[in-house]
Amino acid sequence: MKLSKFSEENLITFNLSATSKDDVIKELVDAISNSDTVKDSEQLLKDVQERENLVTTGVGYGVAFPHAKTRAVKGIVIAFGRSTDGIDFDAMDHKPVKLFFLIAAPEDAIGAHLNVMARLSFLMKSEENREKLLEAVSPGDVLTLMDKVD
Repeated sequence: MKLSKFSEENLITFNLSATSKDDVIKELVDAISNSDTVKDSEQLLKDVQERENLVTTGVGYGVAFPHAKTRAVKGIVIAFGRSTDGIDFDAMDHKPVKLFFLIAAPEDAIGAHLNVMARLSFLMKSEENREKLLEAVSPGDVLTLMDKVD
């Protein structure tokens, strides 16, 4: 499965303007709302925020995976955002987060949703891959890296 099929160049943001956890989520939901896959961006925002309030999706190493299973989308969609300075996202390692993957999936996409999360997690375990994302200059760089897992 190629993860890039769930994203598009216009869903990739290299200079997030957000300075807080809530603002990051809002900015990424705004970006992902450009996708034809999103039916209701307000519902998506609400669902991602509710999920984030359960437990942080800041997994450490400067990475977070805010996500939701929601009726607001008709398929899996992924947005990527990068913060140069890093944002306090209540990460498990208490360090600022610079790399964000917002993942939205339909409520019935249980297996596929978990597969996408697992593949992104596997990619982000690699310091080399995290560095490539921090240095990426084009959306194509990000999409290519997302497909690195077979």
